[in-house]
Amino acid sequence: MSLPTVRFKHARFSARFPESYSYSRSHYWMAPAEGQEGIWRVGFTKFATRMLGELVDCEWKKQLGEAVEPGQNIGWVEGFKAASDVYCVMNGSFVEGNPYLKQDACVVRSDPYEVGWLYAVKGQPEADHLDVHGYIEYLSGIIHKMAEEGHGEESAEE
Repeated sequence: MSLPTVRFKHARFSARFPESYSYSRSHYWMAPAEGQEGIWRVGFTKFATRMLGELVDCEWKKQLGEAVEPGQNIGWVEGFKAASDVYCVMNGSFVEGNPYLKQDACVVRSDPYEVGWLYAVKGQPEADHLDVHGYIEYLSGIIHKMAEEGHGEESAEE
């Protein structure tokens, strides 16, 4: 990854998170699209991709210019481990789903922070988004709770 990152390690789970990105408590990242004024790309964090496994397909319910808001179901992804709805973490208008995912959806897991973004929105991140340090603190609590409950930590391994 060419972006400056912050390393996170908790027991057997470790990952690097881009320092300049914003994060949601629902394990999405948000970052301005380079060279595209007001456009933000959104993707799954490395933690989310480890829980879903390799993706095989995705579909978007929104069309170019349709209004979106945080918490709104805007599509779905299907992986080898699970299928999941995709929820919006932005306020604004839908621009597009990542067209590359129709060729190779596995890039969401192999390169989640650059090529493997999910969708783009013209607008702003949700009001309660976190910086990288806030997300790491939040994630540490989630993984700790999963370990206490006796499940999930091995699923978070690479």
